[in-house]
Amino acid sequence: MRRRSSTDRCQRSPRRGVRWQNQCLLTRLFAAVIVVGELFGASGLSAQKSKPKEYEVKATYLYNFARFVEWPATPAAAKSDAFAICVLGQDPFGPALDSVVAGETIDGKAVLARRVMKPQDAVSCRVLYISSSEDGRLKEIMAALNKVGVLTVSDIPQFSQRGGMIQFVEESNKIRFEVNLASAEDAGLTLSSELLKVAVIVRKNPQPGD
Repeated sequence: MRRRSSTDRCQRSPRRGVRWQNQCLLTRLFAAVIVVGELFGASGLSAQKSKPKEYEVKATYLYNFARFVEWPATPAAAKSDAFAICVLGQDPFGPALDSVVAGETIDGKAVLARRVMKPQDAVSCRVLYISSSEDGRLKEIMAALNKVGVLTVSDIPQFSQRGGMIQFVEESNKIRFEVNLASAEDAGLTLSSELLKVAVIVRKNPQPGD
């Protein structure tokens, strides 16, 4: 029996329009926040055993972020048969990201997890998670991705203040996220107002010294 995907569960129908679909997906985002909060609320050996699950939930976030973003038309995206969610640098997800996106589609394209080592290899990606291993060269990476039209996500400290678009943050023992709307709009991306409602901070102006 085919696994019923999140796309199926939140599928729009004649009796359930776009508003219902978005609300369904938002509920999934809130559920992810709760699950991560429970993991971080654990202690000792139990917390150590649960730690990999943090990135299972972050993988779910990455997929759901993609459903609340509109991308500009680019030659690289048009040529690709897949909707790529990429990881740049050391991969903290393991098989979790591949598992989350398996069998899913966005904009009529199969969602695919990819690993890349250089920012130049990310031009055909729609979502790019930048690993904390790349903190030391973040300025170089952001310069290479300037105007490319890729949604950048990371948990690097102050990522959203350094030109990144979405930053994972911990708040009250839960994983939440900040949004740099100015960076997203500068790259030609349109983020849904429904997604912005869930963010803990929305930065609407370029940050001084970024």
